[in-house]
Amino acid sequence: MTPEKLQSIAFKWFETFNNKELEKLLSLYDDDASHFSPKLKIHKPETNGFVTGKQALREWWQDAFDRLPSLSYKVTSLTANGDRVFMEYIRTVDNEEEMLIAEVLDIREDKIVASRVYHG
Repeated sequence: MTPEKLQSIAFKWFETFNNKELEKLLSLYDDDASHFSPKLKIHKPETNGFVTGKQALREWWQDAFDRLPSLSYKVTSLTANGDRVFMEYIRTVDNEEEMLIAEVLDIREDKIVASRVYHG
């Protein structure tokens, strides 16, 4: 996949996430996609930070959107090659300090198959 195609998927990810368009966000993912996040590990410790499948992603993000209505991400850098996009962005939430985030999207056949979040 070309770097331009990978970046277009990443930009669509940011657009749908920031607009809280949950079903459009989920449409970017493979049905069996996996996701890791330190925030997931904190808020749902039974997951050990990992969820798999669109239903688990739906529940996680809907919970985040409900708890944090002002949550948004601002892209600072995208690096795309092979089948992966490395994204850096700033997480903002009202009344919280901004947080630098790095996330890796693994993409196969135009769908995100895995994502991993790292807090900086």
